Amino acid sequence: MDSFSRAYPRSPARRRLLLSLPVLAAPAWAADAAPRPLRIVASFSLLADLVRQVAPPEAEVTALVGPDADAHAYAPTPADARRLAAADLVVVNGLGFEGWLDRLVRASGYRGPVVVATQGLTPRRSGAGAADSGHDHDHAHGAADPHAWQDLAHARRYVATVAEAIARLRPDTATAVRARAAAYTARIDALDAQVRARLGAVPAAQRRVVSSHDAFGYFSAAYGVQFLSPRAWNTDREPSAAAVARLITQIRQQKLRAVFIENITDARLMERIAAESGAKVGGRLYSDALSAPGGPADSYLRLFAHNAWAVADALGAPPAPLPSP
Repeated sequence: MDSFSRAYPRSPARRRLLLSLPVLAAPAWAADAAPRPLRIVASFSLLADLVRQVAPPEAEVTALVGPDADAHAYAPTPADARRLAAADLVVVNGLGFEGWLDRLVRASGYRGPVVVATQGLTPRRSGAGAADSGHDHDHAHGAADPHAWQDLAHARRYVATVAEAIARLRPDTATAVRARAAAYTARIDALDAQVRARLGAVPAAQRRVVSSHDAFGYFSAAYGVQFLSPRAWNTDREPSAAAVARLITQIRQQKLRAVFIENITDARLMERIAAESGAKVGGRLYSDALSAPGGPADSYLRLFAHNAWAVADALGAPPAPLPSP
């Protein structure tokens, strides 16, 4: 049995597909006589966009988990193994976000560097500071919360980590890569100031909303917005009726203004919670995946601006034009 089949034994179709994969004569990351564009594989769409902002323009950057797709519940394919085998660099979020990735790397035979974008960050703990009605349900309570990109300060660290990895791999591009990283970091800083000003116009006591996925702990800590979510809801299992009822009661008691649906979850339950609680549906937030190209959140900075402005609007902040970061 091949390595991909051993890693993913419950997928017979994948075993059959893998038999047709070409055998590589040598690892794709080995030095070539004539340098070719870097091939970089990122684990999910949001991280791939960050990498593109830093990598040389000619680099080929792809994501294993694409726009509007759920990385928590992702099932790798033989095509993913083939893509990793041909890569020069693999970039992952870490902190347990891609639980399926280590097996995929082993199954692919990839032997190049794997960069963990969250390296050096001090993670918050899942459920830390969570409201009574919700805690992290995609990850073990008290484990590291992997959604560090929801704080723009952490995005700066992502950028620096990726830039240094590319500079080490291709020293001839180091100066240009670091310049691109510095320019992108300046854009991150500018958006961070805009977000703080917009949300700061809302009284602190009113900065409470409900979301369908507990992915905004870092956003909450950085920008002073409390996010509640139904207990025991993850992206492939709905919460119990009792949990929903408790949340509806809390929304009514605390007079919460808005509930938000995310692009990787089913909208129907959040719409029901809004209808029964009297809160309004504040719109769609983008947590773990970009929108499709041309959508409102088709880059990391556009995603962050969209989310912050949607929350501020729902909480009654004075009108302000959406940034174009």
